[in-house]
Amino acid sequence: MTAQRVLALNCGSSSLKLGVYVSDGQSATAICDAEAEEIKDGHAQAFAQLWGSLQQKAGAVDAVGHRFVHGGPRVRAHCAITPEIVSELRAATAFAPLHMPAALSVLDAVEKEMPGLPQVACLDTAFHRDMPDVAKQFALPREARELGAERYGFHGLSLESILDQLHPIPARIVVAHLGNGSSITAIENGKSIDTTMGLTPTGGVMMGTRCGDLDPGVVTYLMRHGYESADELDELFDRRSGLLGVSGVTSDVRTLMADRRKNGNADLALRMFCYQVRKAIAAMAGALGGIDALVFTGGIGEHAGDLRDEICSGLALLPNVAMSALRTQEDAQIAKITARLATRE
Repeated sequence: MTAQRVLALNCGSSSLKLGVYVSDGQSATAICDAEAEEIKDGHAQAFAQLWGSLQQKAGAVDAVGHRFVHGGPRVRAHCAITPEIVSELRAATAFAPLHMPAALSVLDAVEKEMPGLPQVACLDTAFHRDMPDVAKQFALPREARELGAERYGFHGLSLESILDQLHPIPARIVVAHLGNGSSITAIENGKSIDTTMGLTPTGGVMMGTRCGDLDPGVVTYLMRHGYESADELDELFDRRSGLLGVSGVTSDVRTLMADRRKNGNADLALRMFCYQVRKAIAAMAGALGGIDALVFTGGIGEHAGDLRDEICSGLALLPNVAMSALRTQEDAQIAKITARLATRE
């Protein structure tokens, strides 16, 4: 496959990473990159500024790859972007309201800046699309399932990049992607068989500002006690919960670690996080019928060694497991996927 120059765009709810790579679909070499953080409703403007600063160094690109957190029930695999795909991605906004509007605004900005250039949607949900039915389905009646209510799973690009770094790939792996968003995934023979996140990226273990799994009764209880709209509940569960909500101070793990001896709420937030991650790892090991490797990745998983030790200290039931911390390479993965798909006729 001929190598291509790919612009990889990784759009978060309040961040944007931009990288230019040369990729033949199997490997990717970085040329230049830039990043913007703490973006508030201005991802398109952030793209214009970042691309303006890199364009001369990057040169002309052959294709653009976008990270999309969710493809909805109809877009399940990485794919070339067409008008029909764009319509489906816009419809999927309801599944990931924190992430999809920002990513779509960047897509529009790229189309305006580089009209006609091949673009590819790289989906965080694609890695999990073939999960077994026992893991994928919620215990809901048919009418709810027909609305698209099922476990989609996320962090797929990160998981793909981790597998690309393992030679050979162990038969039974648990990957703990721990960051502002966190998920734990069971992988058997290179395939996802279960994961903690569900319909949306809010599910699973507690995260930086997201609550993770809840008793459904909590939702109805809150609705009867002052939370009247879906928007209010989204704000509560996605932006004001998790480490931030429990500590009452911050979602930043470094700050919480520094304060935990003098701040009981900071200590509780970290203990809850470690407990939930530890429990999820054990559950995924159970789903696999055993475990050959445990890999930590993401900002917390890669860098917070003390928290990794705290998590693993309670995993004595998993003896002789190879544990490691690897850097997620989502942006390079976007470049590789884009190089493969943009060349197809």
